[in-house]
Amino acid sequence: MSDMIQDLSELRLSYQKGELHEAHVDVHPHMQFLQWFNQALEAQLHEPYAMSLATADAQGRPHVRTVLLRGATESGYDFYTNYDSQKGLDLAANPYAEMLFYWPELERQIRVHGRVEKISASESTAYYLKRPRDSQIAAHISTPQSGVIASRSLLQQRFEDLSQDLEQHTELSKPEFWGGYRVIPTEYEFWQGRPNRLHDRLNYVWLDGVWQLQRLMP
Repeated sequence: MSDMIQDLSELRLSYQKGELHEAHVDVHPHMQFLQWFNQALEAQLHEPYAMSLATADAQGRPHVRTVLLRGATESGYDFYTNYDSQKGLDLAANPYAEMLFYWPELERQIRVHGRVEKISASESTAYYLKRPRDSQIAAHISTPQSGVIASRSLLQQRFEDLSQDLEQHTELSKPEFWGGYRVIPTEYEFWQGRPNRLHDRLNYVWLDGVWQLQRLMP
């Protein structure tokens, strides 16, 4: 087997599925987000609520991973995690993040940048209680998240032991180290693929108390 990767320079697609014009987008970026997000849901894409979340630590070293969007309002965009995870540690030191939604079937992506805050304990608890029971148990044992564990079997054993210990409990309490964050946007970018790499990119920036819309070079 060759250990050389194939030549990637000729691998490309021509994007043909849509256009993005200033005259046709909503003046409020959240409403434009909802319009595109609902179209992704209607198209029955695979997990259109999955997003790449980029954070950086106090030294500026970036980390990116895929998480699930669990709330979207004008107040911001919510996701849930272990506060002691890498993302939680990053956000404690540097409370800014960027989200990326990429829907290749629609030849679209959305970037959302903003400040990040923890959501209230009551909101986190309400969401936790909606999760499947096995997911609730997993939140208890997956700590410290991203910490080293000797084997998969040890992780599975922890899960089974706690499942048995909690068998008589009809409702589990939310772990103190687990909860939600909200990205409060200051900038959005909507990207629509176009032929010849002349993509449409519309950027909303929060300036002087209003959203300002501008077109970006592809």
